[in-house]
Amino acid sequence: MALSITSISKCRSSRLFSHGSILQPPLKIYNFVTKCDLKEPSADSKIDSKKLGIGSPIIVIEAPKLLKTAASVPCLRPNDGLVKPGDVGRIVSRKPMDVWAVRLSIGTYLIDGKYFKPLELEN
Repeated sequence: MALSITSISKCRSSRLFSHGSILQPPLKIYNFVTKCDLKEPSADSKIDSKKLGIGSPIIVIEAPKLLKTAASVPCLRPNDGLVKPGDVGRIVSRKPMDVWAVRLSIGTYLIDGKYFKPLELEN
């Protein structure tokens, strides 16, 4: 599925001098283009959500660049080696857009599903 929205706006500007008079002749016209694309995630990055539920063990396969805490007042910070590939945690809850609250040994963070996979436990 691909969704594409494009809008173009024109804006005129004039120069205002310190003494209050406005220079009229050279008006500049600025064009603003906004584009929004929604693409279906690839099959590699999709997680089988049937295997994941609250309490399911996961393993981090790629370290996210930014971490967002799952607190009532979330904090977004760079990942300075806090979460590394190979870290193991458990799912606490699911959020919209394939984001999961994951409890790790260092705290609970909101992590996108492309950064981890379900941990297969052998009995």
